[in-house]
Amino acid sequence: MIWWAAAGGMVGTIARYGLGMWAGKRLGTVFPWGTWIINISGSLLLGWLYGEFTQHNLSPALWMLLGTGFCGGYTTFSTFGYESIQLMEHKKYRRMAVYVLSSVIVGVIAAAIGYRVSYIL
Repeated sequence: MIWWAAAGGMVGTIARYGLGMWAGKRLGTVFPWGTWIINISGSLLLGWLYGEFTQHNLSPALWMLLGTGFCGGYTTFSTFGYESIQLMEHKKYRRMAVYVLSSVIVGVIAAAIGYRVSYIL
């Protein structure tokens, strides 16, 4: 089963890199939009996947591929922490507070929405 997680993680990491680069070019780097978008969309996806798996009793290998692998490789808590420290070091305290609070609050809300949507679709 570890190979399923590795395969999903590889694809998730590539998706994260691509979206992060796109966001940096399109939205700028004043605010860490790339990581924010990645973590919120990953939370939404993982919430939806969790709902699907709990409702339909899907295979553990599929969970390893998509939940643990893809979502684990796609989202990035370590970069979130690093970027928060960077904002603090540059004395961007308000921006850091918005980033940290919105990442946590919106991330949990996104996971809950994804979970609920799985019951609607």
